[in-house]
Order: sequence, then C-alpha cells, then structure tokens
Amino acid sequence: MSDLFMEAWGSGVPVVLVHGSLATGSDEWQAQRPLADSGFRLIVPDRRGYGRSPAAQGEDFLVDADDIAGLMGNGAHLVGHSYGGLGVLFAAARRPEAALSITLLEPATFALGQHNEAARTLVGEVRSLSLWDQKAPDEEWVIRFLETVGSDPSALSPELIAAAVPLVPVFRRGRPIWEAEPPLAKLASAPFPKLVISGGHSAGFDAICDDLAQRIGASRMVIEGAGHEIQFTGEPLNHALMTLWSHSSP
Repeated sequence: MSDLFMEAWGSGVPVVLVHGSLATGSDEWQAQRPLADSGFRLIVPDRRGYGRSPAAQGEDFLVDADDIAGLMGNGAHLVGHSYGGLGVLFAAARRPEAALSITLLEPATFALGQHNEAARTLVGEVRSLSLWDQKAPDEEWVIRFLETVGSDPSALSPELIAAAVPLVPVFRRGRPIWEAEPPLAKLASAPFPKLVISGGHSAGFDAICDDLAQRIGASRMVIEGAGHEIQFTGEPLNHALMTLWSHSSP
C-alpha cells in the first residue's frame, strides 16, 4: 500500500492524475473532478515532498515513477502535468501492460526540442531560476517561475501562490529535469494510446511537445486558455480526455 497522501473521486476505471511542481494534487485537478461522474475513479496523489505526502529533500521523477507504477493496479489511465509528466513517462515504460493510456500536459521533458531556439531559451531560463542563489524563497521567486513557464500569476489566487512559496526548495533541490532521458524507444513501441498537449502560449513548450509526440508516436493537441496550467481550462481538456479514454478503457 502506498504511503502517499491521495484523494479518490468517483468509481470505475482508474485514472492517476499527477501534478507538477509547486502544487498539490487537489490544487491542480479540481477542474477534472466532473470526470468522476462518468465511470472513472480519479486517483489524485500528492507527490513526495508536497502536500500531506512524506517529506523529501527534493522532487525526483524516478521516485515518482515508482509511486505511480504502484498506483496503476491492474490497469489505469495516466495523466501528468509538467514535472509530473516525467514520472508518468517512466512509470508507463516500466509497466506498459498496465497503462491504458497516457496524457502529458506540457511535460518537463527538457532534453527534447533543443534543436529549437525557443525551447533552448525556455530550458535556460528555468535552469537559471533553479540555480538562483537566494537565502529564502519568497513570493517574487514563485511569480518569476510561474511567468517563465507560462502561467499567469494574476489568474491564480493569492492563497495558491502563498502555498507555493514553502515548496520552492523541493523544486530547486530536485532531480534536474534537463538531465532526464525518458525511455522513448520503449514508449514508442508500447501499444497504449498517447496524447501530448501544449497550451499554445510558448513556442518553446510547443517545440518540446512536438518532439516528444513524434518520438513516442503520440497524438498531438493544443488547448489554449490557461497557459501552462492546461488542466485549468476544464471542459476543453476534459473532453479530450474522455475521447481518449472512451477508445482505450477495458
């Protein structure tokens, strides 16, 4: 049994929703909660170091992959946002027989798309922030990070931004995302459906998502309206997920 804190919404075919950095599961996936009324059991964990899950010095997508693989049971759809998308990729490669589908929302596959100038600039800016020498993380750092990845701080509640401030060390001490080498060949040969979605706000993320989708044989979509926080669009993303799941559920 997992020692992660998690919420479960609804009943039916399992879906594991994996949040990104500086957030918790419940914070990120509220707009997907209506999907629990359509025959799916949404499993919403807090990754290690976040929320009410066990503390961690830094986030680690390989550790996340172990946790996600353990939550898949005999079969589950996987959805990952940003840093959480890396854990989904590695978990699906480890347990392809249990992956019903994977959906990746601007995953932090920062080793990809580097033939593109905008992608190189994006990765460089995020890397500079992670190395920013600052005695204590504060709201300014969080706002700069959100703006760099394409989130709109003014569209987020002050409470959500304040809750992100103490989580900054978990990101800065985490396993570096630009060093991640996802098992692309194994994912490309896996039979489950794959979908990669960007938010249409960043040429850098578009290039990274294009490269990833091509390498693993994934469908590709753009869902605009919420920047990097694609899940906050609600219905447009939910419709895309339902369409994918309806063609790949047991």
